[in-house]
Amino acid sequence: PPKKPLGDPADTILVQGGSLKTWSFASPALERLQVRLTTEGRPLDADIELWQGPDNTPCKMRVYVEDGSLRPFSAVIETPRGPNTVAIRNIGQIEFPLAAKVSAEDVDRPAADIASASMTIQGGALRTYPFDPSVESVQVMLKTDGRPLNARIELLQGPNNNKQVIELYTEDGLDRPFFAVIETPGSGNVVRVVNTAPVEFPMTASVVPNEINTDYSASGVVIGGDTGW
Repeated sequence: PPKKPLGDPADTILVQGGSLKTWSFASPALERLQVRLTTEGRPLDADIELWQGPDNTPCKMRVYVEDGSLRPFSAVIETPRGPNTVAIRNIGQIEFPLAAKVSAEDVDRPAADIASASMTIQGGALRTYPFDPSVESVQVMLKTDGRPLNARIELLQGPNNNKQVIELYTEDGLDRPFFAVIETPGSGNVVRVVNTAPVEFPMTASVVPNEINTDYSASGVVIGGDTGW
């Protein structure tokens, strides 16, 4: 299949392997920002940081995606109080560019019932969430009671086959909860959420379907032919 172009040139910035780009937002009225990263089908390996004033990084994450075209990365960074700067470093090799978009418009919002699906994960513990093949993407929301949030989110397809990994830190999981939409094409998708903090730092996790393909056929067989007999 033809390669998709890397994003819309009007609002997307190409970040070459090994380089850093920043997006600065002066307004303190901005409450959250949408970060989207894609590639042309190659691996995506990036560091994302939120800078708020000198030497203050209240949120940072390391993102790996096996195929940034099939599974583009999409997350929401909370930005209470300003000004804010989002820094994205492509830590992949020079031949693996990525396209990045950081925007205050069209920010993904969690499903209305996502809170009802929340579960507590103690420090050092993990939970797994298997999904039906008809689920094309899932929503992940992580929070704490105000303590720091340290977590690893993995999308697996088959035993220990990581398709996407997010290593996350936020200094206050109540003030700055984490929300992302993870693409889950194909079958055998499992989302694994690990609380990498010590045992005294529990967090709550909600992982629910986002987009469901109602036309999905479990057999994979599509029967065509003449109709209207």
